[in-house]
Amino acid sequence: MQEFDNLTENMPVPTPESAAVPYATPAAFGIKSWAEEDRPREKLMQKGRAALSDAELLAILLGSGTAKLSAVDVAKLVLSAAQNDLNALARFSLKELMRQKGIGEAKAITIVAALELGRRRKEADAPARATITNSRDIYRVIRPHLQDLPHEEFWVVLLNRANVVMRTVSISRGGVAGTVADPKLIFKEALEQLASSIILVHNHPSGNKNPSAADVALTRKLKEAGQFLDLPILDHLIYTDNGYYSFADEGML
Repeated sequence: MQEFDNLTENMPVPTPESAAVPYATPAAFGIKSWAEEDRPREKLMQKGRAALSDAELLAILLGSGTAKLSAVDVAKLVLSAAQNDLNALARFSLKELMRQKGIGEAKAITIVAALELGRRRKEADAPARATITNSRDIYRVIRPHLQDLPHEEFWVVLLNRANVVMRTVSISRGGVAGTVADPKLIFKEALEQLASSIILVHNHPSGNKNPSAADVALTRKLKEAGQFLDLPILDHLIYTDNGYYSFADEGML
């Protein structure tokens, strides 16, 4: 008995700090505790929008959940109320959305606004995109951007594999006598848009259509870089309000 008494005397007395840790609260399992690649926002940035489920996309709109539910959990409940049908969800009124757990007025308005944008996009006629078949097509596409400018600008026209214009991008703006075209910016835009080919365009406010020695050197440099990156330069157009010079037409590419 003496040994047992000594043992019990030496045992530590429980304190609030040393008491058994309670079960983790629901907040401990929130989105911030997830692996980064599983969080909706980070997942979209890393893997693209197509990799996200409807619930994950809706969770991004919600921004946050409740004390017991993550934003994804709330999104799943909302979708469940609509039988996981986005068309049915689009018909929910603000009051119907606000009846769902974790959905207040602000979140309900966000959901309605996002679904309305989707509806309007679906109803809008898709604008016809130009197909580039020759230098005249390039001139027509770029003219609205460069017409009547008193200074030089450098643009690129990004094309897909069918030579359809994906995007026209302003690279730089200069003075009356010239502008700087940074190859890194040109190819960065093309790579980010997953373009298949590039057309270079810059204007001469003076009306002189002939390329300068610097124009020729830059074209050659960009052509070599494009071959290395499998992003061919199809043409370099020097724009003026009264016509143009095409490097491709003149055999300069």
